[in-house]
Amino acid sequence: MIAPKVYFTDMRCKVGTSLLDKLDKLIMAAGIDQIDFKNKFVAIKMHFGEPGNLAFLRPNFAKAVADRIRLLGGRPFLTDSNTLYVGRRNNALVHLDAAYENGFSPLSTGCQIIIADGLKGGDEVEVPVEGGKVLKSALIGRAIMDADIFISLNHFKGHELTGFGGAIKNIGMGSGSRAGKMVMHCNGKTMVNQEKCVGCRTCAKYCNESAISFNTDKKALIDPDRCVGCGRCIATCNFDALYPPFDGSADDVNLRMVEYSQAVLHGRPHFHVSVVNQVSPNCDCHGESDAAIIADIGIFAGFDPVALDKACIDAVNSAPVLPGTALADSLGHEGGRLGGSQQGHSDDHFHSIHPGTNWRSQISHAEDIGLGTGEYELVTID
Repeated sequence: MIAPKVYFTDMRCKVGTSLLDKLDKLIMAAGIDQIDFKNKFVAIKMHFGEPGNLAFLRPNFAKAVADRIRLLGGRPFLTDSNTLYVGRRNNALVHLDAAYENGFSPLSTGCQIIIADGLKGGDEVEVPVEGGKVLKSALIGRAIMDADIFISLNHFKGHELTGFGGAIKNIGMGSGSRAGKMVMHCNGKTMVNQEKCVGCRTCAKYCNESAISFNTDKKALIDPDRCVGCGRCIATCNFDALYPPFDGSADDVNLRMVEYSQAVLHGRPHFHVSVVNQVSPNCDCHGESDAAIIADIGIFAGFDPVALDKACIDAVNSAPVLPGTALADSLGHEGGRLGGSQQGHSDDHFHSIHPGTNWRSQISHAEDIGLGTGEYELVTID
């Protein structure tokens, strides 16, 4: 089998050439024009960012992709599905407000924004999972499935439950309706280390399911019947008192997320772009963004989302650790590589930050069900 090509361009821009010019050149080199876009509805799936977070992709990236699709004859729209957790994207009205606040609008992006699973997150389609090993079907936002062509525009970063968030997560978790997200999360119930819990109650503020209460000793308790396993509370705890019950729970989320991606992509044209910049340790779903753990790398594009994710994770893991970041903290040192010497280099950056995660299960299961391959040939575009 010939390894699929993943195309790459770095963040360097000569005078007179913008990064958006390089993005357009990249996606054309990667073959986006091989897709027949003429008069087709094109879903550009991306994350609009939780207000307060500044690591999400700027609307300019979306406009560059949408403009190219229009030139190729397509009818693009930006889309995402509603969230499970407390925040400003758990119904279509606040979701659109958040998108507009973060700069996404028809004027800034050149296309409309449609929340895929409707007003309350219930407008969904049950889609078969081709080759599924865990699930037989997936609940996907209707607007995403109504589209003729699917494009993922991904911000590559860390994630407290899945290890990293790239194409697979943007497609699978992001396209699931609210009920679909519950299906993906339902086996990962959070546990509490009572000795570490200080009773600050921060976790409870971020629980959309009211699953967290406190005993007479002011220690957190998780109601497993209410908990949907979204992992938001784990990331908000500053004392490492919350954790998945066993390593397999995080893997189970990854497996389900991969199968949701299969449901979204199978049987129709698709193309994928990942921007590896402002690589934050946690998801863009947070209302804040921690310092980037590595320097900006560049933009990757291709037809295989699995190869794309693997190319991105390889690039991130090969990058020096930036000082004063969550990654530097997790390695127990002050900085990355200084003065040509290596101080505390990590071969697996995201696992170092989130030791309970196993991002490799995303790649291996995706290969197992035929979603794509972790093998790739990297082609660099100036």
